[in-house]
Amino acid sequence: MAFKITDECLACGTCLDSCPNNAIEEGDIFKITMACENCGTCLDICPTGAIIEE
Repeated sequence: MAFKITDECLACGTCLDSCPNNAIEEGDIFKITMACENCGTCLDICPTGAIIEE
């Protein structure tokens, strides 16, 4: 995985709904799973900038 969701995540669901690989796991802070194919959709769409490249 090239991306990580940080503590700035508000669990708004924007990334969850936009991920083409269903690689986002719900929780208090969302997590990117091993299904991630590094497309960068979540990085571009996160309204709080909580997704970063590792």
